[in-house]
Amino acid sequence: MLKPGPRNLITDVDGLLVGNAEDMALRSGVSVVLCDPPAVASVDVRGGAPGSRETDLLDPAYTVNRIDAICLSGGSAFGLSSCDGVMRWLRERGRGVAIADIVVPIVPGAILFDLLNGGDKDWDWPPYREMAYAAAGRAAADFALGNAGAGMGAKAGNLKGGLGSASAVDPRTGLQVGALVAVNARGYTTMGGLPHFWAWALEQQAEFGGLPPPPHALELAVSHTREDLSHDPADAARRDPRANTTIAVVATNARLDKAAAQRIAVMAQDGLARSIRPVHTPHDGDTVFAIATGRHDIGADPLMLGEIGTLAADCLARAVARGVYHAASLGAARSWKEAFAGRI
Repeated sequence: MLKPGPRNLITDVDGLLVGNAEDMALRSGVSVVLCDPPAVASVDVRGGAPGSRETDLLDPAYTVNRIDAICLSGGSAFGLSSCDGVMRWLRERGRGVAIADIVVPIVPGAILFDLLNGGDKDWDWPPYREMAYAAAGRAAADFALGNAGAGMGAKAGNLKGGLGSASAVDPRTGLQVGALVAVNARGYTTMGGLPHFWAWALEQQAEFGGLPPPPHALELAVSHTREDLSHDPADAARRDPRANTTIAVVATNARLDKAAAQRIAVMAQDGLARSIRPVHTPHDGDTVFAIATGRHDIGADPLMLGEIGTLAADCLARAVARGVYHAASLGAARSWKEAFAGRI
């Protein structure tokens, strides 16, 4: 397993920046991944209730070969307007597909459901377009995790969810892989009543707590009732199985075509399966985008694509745990650190 990059963020992949914007009163937000220059991308959708935009064009059979950005947003279907804000920001800078004298930025996006978390949702027009414009303007190599961007109002099983990121780099070859995720899962990210994350075995450099090994008998993990750590019984988001979805971006600096990027997205979905249980349910909209910035030539080695996909899945699993680990309590949703205070 490769070690994390200098930031342990998806921006350890050359050519990517991330910007966040959130509203505490709204309890929602937006995260934007900017590609400079435009990059190859594809997508894989496993959840039964996705909300997305411009994902069809990421099919390898379709014409557009590069994207300018990807937008992850709260707000359920209202959040799809966030892509408009990123498109405006890019167009003002002349970035996009040039058609005669018109420039059309290509910005796929996906949304998660955070409308029942107690925030002020009494808007006239959804505020996500403006938040995304601000997020694009803040894009940088360093960015916050936890209650940030699209992770602001997220939940994860019986805990507060959040924005997570992780990376893996090979200083010898120059290969870079990273992941960004907004964890808003119906499933659980920890082993029953234990503080250990399902992704525990993949942890690097104590990035989500550095806990000792969990008990060997899994029965010990699940013997603690989940109700011990549950939200307030009045928490509507936990009562309704539709109030969830995990959305993510994985990235590499490898030079890939759209078909190879799609395979990376497919393999990366295993990272969600390694870190969230259950996952890909009929009511989740779990969606993983894959970006290839093309700055590293992997040559003709047929095994390299599988290696990149494996690293992407591991990074995504670690990013899920980091998103929950760094989240702070918000309303009825208790943070990992608060829920397990005294046991870590």
